[in-house]
Amino acid sequence: MEIRAVVQRVKSGSVLVGEETVGKIGRGLVVFLGVGQNDQEADVDYLANKIINLRIFEDDAGKLNLSLKDINGEILVVSQFTLYGDCRNGRRPSFTEAAAPEVANALYQLFIKKILEQGITVATGIFQAEMLVKIENDGPVTMLLDSNKLF
Repeated sequence: MEIRAVVQRVKSGSVLVGEETVGKIGRGLVVFLGVGQNDQEADVDYLANKIINLRIFEDDAGKLNLSLKDINGEILVVSQFTLYGDCRNGRRPSFTEAAAPEVANALYQLFIKKILEQGITVATGIFQAEMLVKIENDGPVTMLLDSNKLF
């Protein structure tokens, strides 16, 4: 398996649970993170490093040459087990490949910790909560990443 991430470059992003804003960022990245059954710390290390150093922000010449670190951007991390939705059979997705909640939450929290260790401002949703995510997508620039590309 691999940890899966949908990464969106944003001008701003926020997460609401009920009527309360629980996470909010300005310019940076919104990361939807899905954890699979066999994911480990090495998957977290790989994706955290890849995402904060991914050169998807424009430099003065308009080239995608700058990373989140280069622009002093922020990151909003939202756990999303539905990234493991398997829609190949029938019309109702199967989520059997997603990690159990306790495993997924541990790796989600580790991912956040790894980002914070790099000096990046991090906001989050609430694990397993019903959330409303508001995104002001910039570009749009959206990347699909998974840690399996490393192994």
